[in-house]
Amino acid sequence: MFNSLSGRLLILTTAFVLLAEALIFVPSVTRYRTDYLGLRLERAQIASLSLLADPMISPELEQELLTNAGVFNVVLRRDEVRQLVLSSPVPGPVVATYDLRHAGYGAQMRDSLMALFDRSDPVIRVIGMPVRDGGIEIEVTMEQGPMRGAMIDYALNVLALSAVFSVSTAILLFVAVRALLLQPINRVVALMQAYAEAPEDARRIIEPGTGIRELRDAEEAMRKVQTQLTGALRQRERLAQLGAAVAKVSHDLRNILTSAQLFTDRIETSEDPTVKRLAPKLVGSITRAVNLCETTLAFGRVDEPPPRLSRVILAEIVADVVEAERLAAGDYDLSFSEDVPAGLQLRADGEQLHRVLANLIRNARTAIVATGRAGEISVQAEEDDESWTIEVVDTGPGLPPKAREHLFQAFQGGATKGGAGLGLAISAELVRGHGGRLELRRSDEHGTAFAIVLPKADAAGVEVSG
Repeated sequence: MFNSLSGRLLILTTAFVLLAEALIFVPSVTRYRTDYLGLRLERAQIASLSLLADPMISPELEQELLTNAGVFNVVLRRDEVRQLVLSSPVPGPVVATYDLRHAGYGAQMRDSLMALFDRSDPVIRVIGMPVRDGGIEIEVTMEQGPMRGAMIDYALNVLALSAVFSVSTAILLFVAVRALLLQPINRVVALMQAYAEAPEDARRIIEPGTGIRELRDAEEAMRKVQTQLTGALRQRERLAQLGAAVAKVSHDLRNILTSAQLFTDRIETSEDPTVKRLAPKLVGSITRAVNLCETTLAFGRVDEPPPRLSRVILAEIVADVVEAERLAAGDYDLSFSEDVPAGLQLRADGEQLHRVLANLIRNARTAIVATGRAGEISVQAEEDDESWTIEVVDTGPGLPPKAREHLFQAFQGGATKGGAGLGLAISAELVRGHGGRLELRRSDEHGTAFAIVLPKADAAGVEVSG
């Protein structure tokens, strides 16, 4: 219980109420002592009036009056004359004198605490003002022990009442907080646990139902997160099923297309002019289909090996990719430029970096060729103290709106017409494996610019030299 929020709240409430009562305790005891001494002075004054009315009272009556007043001596000051009105033997010397007429509240609290903890029962003198114009001053001598006993009884009553009040307040607060706050929180926790057992089940998405504004805001935020998560899980399941099906189809289709490529080799040797004119297009179409199948299969593999990082010369990789794309462009009016320092070395997996650059440059070439206009593709690289940056810039028509909206998401719209978007998704994944990022820096009617940013430091933030 004490490890729960409600249990700790109960303990804290009780402790704070007791602390408040403790702060009230000392003033209460001080007030009681002042009232006690004032009552003794009033009784002593009443007893002295009997003697003033009849000076010839018996010693027995005088002693009875003093006993009822709880004092030993009574001195009145009337008309500037101090008069010992009632007297009896004092059991000991007067230890302390307390003048209630001029005592400050701080001094009264000090005297009260001293009297409460003093067990010696000394004789004290108390001075005060008579009531009802009974004189200028009244003074009594009394034992402190009876007053201390009364103060202790009063203090115990105050403490007992404070304890009852504290516990009652704490229990009431505990019940109220449990009903108004803890039960709604427990409800939310139960709904979250139920959702965690089957997050794909949309029926378990939390429905905001509390009247507490802050908790309702939390429920609405949780509902939004759960809705997005459930949708993502459903999409992941559909993509997994689709990926498995596409992988099977791509595998079989690749085998069929590979066989078709063998036949195109013979077709290319034909002397028929029409065949010679159409054969390159047929070969290109089949080659692209094979590449798409291989790309799909590569994306479907969850066991993509991690990059094997080593020092590679970037210019050699760029030149290899550009040469392949230049041959693929054939006689089309497409120019390539390379602005890569010859000695620039970076830490990467050469094969994976080759795939990323090939994807970006191939997409750029395909986009420019689709426009039917001349174009240019440039590759440039630079480095600073923190990273290497490789930019691939083209003068094509820019990415379609759907591609920009779902950039780097597979099957969400390709960079070229009819594409599946796998190339950019795979490229982004390969770059992330290097600890870097693939960025779209510009895409409009004047062209597109992608940037590959690879960090020089490892995951711990330490720059690696080799």
